Amino acid sequence: MDQFTMRLIDTHCHLYGKEFARDIEEVIQRAGKEGVSQFYLPAIDRHCQEALLALEARYPGKCIGMTGLHPCHVKQDWEAELAFVEGELQRRAWVAVGEIGLDFYWDRTFEKEQYVAFHRQVEWALHYDIPIVIHSRESMKESIGVVKEYQKGALRGIFHCFSGGADAAREIVDLGLYLGIGGVLTYKNSGLADAIRDIPLEWLVLETDAPYLSPVPFRGKRNESSYLRYVVEKLAEVKEVSVETVARITTENALKVFSPLAG
Repeated sequence: MDQFTMRLIDTHCHLYGKEFARDIEEVIQRAGKEGVSQFYLPAIDRHCQEALLALEARYPGKCIGMTGLHPCHVKQDWEAELAFVEGELQRRAWVAVGEIGLDFYWDRTFEKEQYVAFHRQVEWALHYDIPIVIHSRESMKESIGVVKEYQKGALRGIFHCFSGGADAAREIVDLGLYLGIGGVLTYKNSGLADAIRDIPLEWLVLETDAPYLSPVPFRGKRNESSYLRYVVEKLAEVKEVSVETVARITTENALKVFSPLAG
């Protein structure tokens, strides 16, 4: 396949990061040639805000920011960070609260505070009627548990970089949330293909998590949104459908999640 002629959406990429400072214009152009028409930018903490807003302003309607506090950035100043997110939600409309959640991989020093931050941000998302984008590294069961507490029919969102098994995948979609599928799907021993084999395409969205988690054949290198095509091709193979079908359905799903501001 020389080029995608279909529309794709990268639902999770950190294109405002310093890794792209030198060549963001080329990165956006390469992605456009592969059909990627929108880029959703999850926040990390208040320190990323300036770069995130600048990229949004440079590519209006194409690069679309979220606000939120990443669990790895829940540290001593977590209350000030949360106050910043709350202020942002009051200041303007955002498409999502993200990325938020739990991370027990790196450090569990602030585990209690991670839970408090997660709960509070879910409550804000419900208040403002916008979706959440969940980070759940080494905390899949616990993150699902938090969602269960709040899901009374109004909560919507994405389990970003889904890495659980088939049972977790089923539990999440039964709760009405989507699975974010990226480069990990192309890794030989990830087990992700088996985990999502029986999950309907209608519950999957595409993401890169750029600059992280590059798909094969770029594993270990900087990831970028143009590489979404490799995820599409692998997903088409797993689901035994055409790449066009994968592109169409996952794009429709992304627009559903982020509506009404996704456009």
